[in-house]
Amino acid sequence: MGTALLVIQMHPPHRHPILLLLNRCKTLKHLRCIHAKLTILGPAFLHPSPTFTKLLYTFTFLHPLPPTHSIDYALSLFHRIPSPSTFAYNLLIRARTLLSSPFQALILFARMRRLSIPPDYHSFPFALKACACLRSLPLGRALHSQALKLGFATDLFVHNTLISMYASSDSMLDARSLFDEISSCDVVTYNTLIDGYVKAGDMILARKLFDEMPHRDTVSWGTLLAGYSQIRQFKEALQLFDQMLPTGSRPDDVALVSALSCCAQLGALDQGKVIHQYIKENRAALNVYLLTGLVDMYAKCGCIDAATEMFDSTTHRNLFTWNAIVVGLAMHGHGERSLRYFERMIGVGVRPDGVSFLGVLVACSHAGLTDTARKLFDEMESIFGVARELKHYGCMADLLGRAGLMEKAMDMIKAMPMEADAYVWGGVLGGCRIHGNVEIAEIATEHLLRLNPEDSGVYSIMAGIYANARRWEDVARMRRLMEDRRVRKNVGRSLIEVEGGLLLI
Repeated sequence: MGTALLVIQMHPPHRHPILLLLNRCKTLKHLRCIHAKLTILGPAFLHPSPTFTKLLYTFTFLHPLPPTHSIDYALSLFHRIPSPSTFAYNLLIRARTLLSSPFQALILFARMRRLSIPPDYHSFPFALKACACLRSLPLGRALHSQALKLGFATDLFVHNTLISMYASSDSMLDARSLFDEISSCDVVTYNTLIDGYVKAGDMILARKLFDEMPHRDTVSWGTLLAGYSQIRQFKEALQLFDQMLPTGSRPDDVALVSALSCCAQLGALDQGKVIHQYIKENRAALNVYLLTGLVDMYAKCGCIDAATEMFDSTTHRNLFTWNAIVVGLAMHGHGERSLRYFERMIGVGVRPDGVSFLGVLVACSHAGLTDTARKLFDEMESIFGVARELKHYGCMADLLGRAGLMEKAMDMIKAMPMEADAYVWGGVLGGCRIHGNVEIAEIATEHLLRLNPEDSGVYSIMAGIYANARRWEDVARMRRLMEDRRVRKNVGRSLIEVEGGLLLI
C-alpha cells in the first residue's frame, strides 16, 4: 500500500498513469477494469472528484453506445462525485439523453437549476436535445426562454440546437424564424434546417435552402438525397448524386445507401453498378449498411447471382441484409431459394420481422408452397411475436386464391381484426379469375368498387369472369356501369434504362 501511495503522490490526479489509459478506452468492460484499478491503487478515494468525473466523461463518449441499462453505472459514477460541477451534470444529462431517458435528463437539468449550479453553453444543447426526443414544444419554449434570460441564446451551438428542437417538434415556422435571426450561419445551421424540412416532407423548401448554401458538406448532400428517396422522387435523388461527385464532396454512407435504394426502386442497374464501382475504389471495406444496399439493389434489379454473391461474401449481416435477399429472391420468382435463406436466417438466430414474413409469403406464393405459407402465417404471432398487417393478409389472400382455396380465403377475411383493403380483396378477385368462381368474385368486386369506384381493372376482370361463364348480359352490364361512371382504362407504362438514363414509355 505504501508503494501505491508513493505512486499517487508522484502524479497529479489528472495525470495519473491509470487515468491516462481512459484516452484509449473503447468499451464499457474496459472502462470498468480501469475503474477497478483506480479503486485498488487509491486515486478513487484520494481524488474522487476528478477521478469519477473523468470516468463519467469517458462513459458518455464510448462508441458504440453502451446498452440502455448501463445508465445505472453512469449514475453510480456521478453519485461518487462529492460536489458535482456543471461539467459533471452536463455529462450525465448527455448520457441520459443518449440512452433513451430524455425525461430523466430534463429532471436532472431542473435539479441542477434548483441547486443553483450555473448552466453553461453545453448545458442547454444537451437539455434541448432531450426536449427534441420528447417532441415537447412547451418544454422546449421554456428552455428557450431560460437561454435568452441567461444570455446563451446567441451562442451558435445553442442556436443550432434550438432550431433542431423546434424542427423536431413540428414547429418549422419557429425554426425558420430562428434561422433568419442569425447573421452568420455555419454549415451546421443550414444542415439542421434542411433536415427539418426533409423530415416535414417539404422538399421544395429543403432544396431551395440547399441551393442557397455558400458551402456544402457531405451531410448537406446526404440529407437531401435521403429526403428525395423517402418521398420516392428517385430520379431527382440520382440526379443530385450525379451533381455531387464532380464537386469533390465524398458521399457518406447515408448518401450511398440512399442512391443505391433509388437505383433499386427504378431498376437502374447501370447506375447502380457505377455506384458499386465508386464504393470499391473509395472504401477499404464494406460495412453492413453498404452491403445491404448493394444486395437490395442487385436483387431488385434482377441480378440474383450478383445479389447472392454479395450476400455470401461476408458474415457481417443484420436483419435488413437478410430481408433484402429474402424479398429480392421472392420478387423474381425464386421462391424455394428465398425460403432457404429465410430458414438460414432463423438458424443463425436472427429474429424475423414483418418484412421478412412478407418476403417469405410472397416466395411461397410464387413457388406454390401453400401449406408452408399457411404454417408460417400461423407461426408469425404465436411463435415469433410478429403482428400480422394488411400486407400479410393480402399476400395470403393472393396465395389462397391462386391455389383455388376461395372458401379458406373468405374465412380468413372474416376472422381479420381489421377491415380488408384493396390488396386483400384484389387477391381474392385474382383467384376467382383463375378458377372461375363467379359468386365470390362478385363479393370481392363489390368491396373493391366501394373502396375505389374508378379502378378500371376491377371492371375489366369482373367482365372477363362473366365472359368465361358465358353470362353475356352481366358482361354488358359491367361495361355499361363503367361507361356510366366515366371510368377510364389505366394506361400501361414501362420504365427502361437507355444509355444510363431512364425512359418512361
